[in-house]
Amino acid sequence: MYFIVIGCGKVGSQVARFLSENHNVVVIDKNPASFQALQPVFNGITITGNCINLDVLRDAGIERCDGIASVTDDDNVNIVVAQIAKKMFNIDKCIVRIVDPIKNEIYRKLGYDVISGQRLIAAIIRDKLIERGATTYIVESGEITFLEFIVDEKKAGTRISNLNIAGEFKVVVVVKHEGPIIPDDGYVVKEKELVIGVAKMKSMQKIKKILGIT
Repeated sequence: MYFIVIGCGKVGSQVARFLSENHNVVVIDKNPASFQALQPVFNGITITGNCINLDVLRDAGIERCDGIASVTDDDNVNIVVAQIAKKMFNIDKCIVRIVDPIKNEIYRKLGYDVISGQRLIAAIIRDKLIERGATTYIVESGEITFLEFIVDEKKAGTRISNLNIAGEFKVVVVVKHEGPIIPDDGYVVKEKELVIGVAKMKSMQKIKKILGIT
């Protein structure tokens, strides 16, 4: 797959390195010195330029990319990039880093995939203080992750029990039109519902192959 990462700070460089292990990646940043953060191993392409300049985005291949992550330290820049990607280039998968909690909620409600580092850190601190271990373990261990997919025509009518993979994947939430539910094993999924499950990180390729997720 082909991805674009906007911003090569601590977050962007880490995301780019992770993605470049198995995918084609282009990183855009206005400061060429920032690309040093991609060392020692990065298998993608770097572009120096203004990330809200359409020519720069086209040079990066935005017209053919599978997804874009705008993770600069400027909320306004990230929001503008997201709007350009969605409205001008019809990019469905657009992840936006937002620091301001007010803007975070506004753009989340508008349908953007928003990531807030401050919210995540606050949740971890809360869990540490009041001894809630689940969120902290998932974030810190690197052994467990979340996998989500939209139910397509082929999977529609499947019971949750037939989606679960013993010891490797477990459906925990189904987001219906009316809202999210915690399904029992007998629940039958419907087309276009969002299924979210807990998965073993090391089994991700196997899980995706079994479930037919690309």
